[in-house]
Amino acid sequence: MEFVDTHCHVHFADYQLDPDEVIASAVDSGVTRMICVGCTLEDSKLGIEMSAKHRSVWASIGVHPHESKLYVENQKALQELRELATKPRVVAVGEIGLDYYYNHSDKQSQAEIFRFQLDIAKQHDLPVIFHVREAFDDFFAIMSDFKGIRGVVHSYTANQATLDKCLNLGLYMGLNGIMTFTKDANQLDVAKAVPIDRLVLETDAPFLTPVPFRGKICQPKYVVETAKFLANIRGESLEELAMTTTNNARQLFRI
Repeated sequence: MEFVDTHCHVHFADYQLDPDEVIASAVDSGVTRMICVGCTLEDSKLGIEMSAKHRSVWASIGVHPHESKLYVENQKALQELRELATKPRVVAVGEIGLDYYYNHSDKQSQAEIFRFQLDIAKQHDLPVIFHVREAFDDFFAIMSDFKGIRGVVHSYTANQATLDKCLNLGLYMGLNGIMTFTKDANQLDVAKAVPIDRLVLETDAPFLTPVPFRGKICQPKYVVETAKFLANIRGESLEELAMTTTNNARQLFRI
């Protein structure tokens, strides 16, 4: 069986494990493809460097909504980010979006940087890895100006109505280790409701370590545990879930 970790950060400068060993261990566990997702200009560059070293790794470039205020008036950095979209093995823009749960950047800055990066995705025909937290109304409003954008909603935990709206936009849903330890029955119900042809797997390593590895630093090979859990609650075989989510990821990211 093959698996894809569509969202990890093993390239972060402060990742506490040896990324080369982590990637090799993931491949040995059947995780044949990983996407290193950027949150700043600098770690987007690190992700590209990582993808150049490992044939199983691709990169996504982007500025996280938390960091938006640092880029609003930094045209040099924004232009450099746009140029990264043409680098080899860059397969997506992200993680980008809106986050109103924390107040690290004001809403106006978040919206401005989100729109700028959606324009990059549109210009280069790249899918988008979306980070949206307690901001879906504004997310859908902005997306209405960017029709046809492909992508995945990372770490989806919202409700069924929001899921339906995302699916109507043709988006994929990324599920991760949260599902293995959440106490929210509604989140599990929604995880069951995601159509299998719209589901991709992720870890968000080093964060959100799934059961039974809680307390350890998350790594891409743990995506297999999330897959096992989801297959069980959804009533699907692990083989079917692995094959379909892998095909979904390969189709979305062209990897």
